[in-house]
Amino acid sequence: MNNQIEIYQSADHQTRVEVRFDADTVWLNQYQLADLFQTDRTSILKHIQNIYSTGELDERATCAKFAQVRKEGKRLVTRELLNYNLDVIISVGYRVNSKRGTQFRQWATQRLKEYLVQGYAINEKRLAEKQMQLQTLKTGIRIISRAIEAQAENAENESLGLFAAGLEMLDDYDHEALDIKGNTTREAVLPAVAEYLDVVAGMRSAFSSDVFAKPKDQSFESAVAQIGQSFGGQELYPSLEEKAAALLYLIVKNHGFVDGNKRIGAACFLYFLEKNNLLFNEHNQAVLSSKALATLTLFVAASKPEEMETVRKLIISILNRT
Repeated sequence: MNNQIEIYQSADHQTRVEVRFDADTVWLNQYQLADLFQTDRTSILKHIQNIYSTGELDERATCAKFAQVRKEGKRLVTRELLNYNLDVIISVGYRVNSKRGTQFRQWATQRLKEYLVQGYAINEKRLAEKQMQLQTLKTGIRIISRAIEAQAENAENESLGLFAAGLEMLDDYDHEALDIKGNTTREAVLPAVAEYLDVVAGMRSAFSSDVFAKPKDQSFESAVAQIGQSFGGQELYPSLEEKAAALLYLIVKNHGFVDGNKRIGAACFLYFLEKNNLLFNEHNQAVLSSKALATLTLFVAASKPEEMETVRKLIISILNRT
């Protein structure tokens, strides 16, 4: 239940008040309290002050500001108004109009119960769906693990292993357990902008576009510079994996070139890994296949700005595990 608005009408149909349901309670401002209890706002304020000054209720726990639209003269004005929860409403009701207060309390309590039951049912459904997804992932991992054990000498074992690694990554993503930091924290080799541009220049002959790698602004230079930045003596990206992830993300998402940003980003990503001895593992195998690199680059390109942290963690996790 979050920021729901309901209309309360008194039993005598003399009063209609918009009631805000939020944070498992109801909220009314001073004007609405005056309308509800058919009195003036000054009286309402005096009662509220007495409630707080005597320690009957805790002001911080029962009072909150909400932006609300009010008509002032001929204009509609949005202002932040103090609102008071059900505890305050009931306390004021006892003082000014206990009958109205009782009627409102009964109505609000019933509506809160309905919201609670509805919210519980929705959460139960979501939890069940989540558990089913997790179970599917875990079952998939177990099946592939058994297949790997049964065919340890089979040439297809490598492919099965890749599937298993992918499922484990999905499981970590679902459990919010993707890596935040990289494993390799030695001093980085930071190629200059000119070196990256030499790599890009070597790609031009493979593409017929006249605008491939044509600079649009200084975003490419900014991306290259950013991965080596420090603040207060601390590197912005402490590990090699974090630097590589940031480089790929920034080049692809900053769109520093008229055309070819994804291809350029992937090539510079590989060049950085190569210069820092991360492109091949201890068995002299590439840490990423061509298809995996293409998929990862497209994943970056399709992401939204607010998803940057998830994308960054995924890239770091892949590099950490390969």
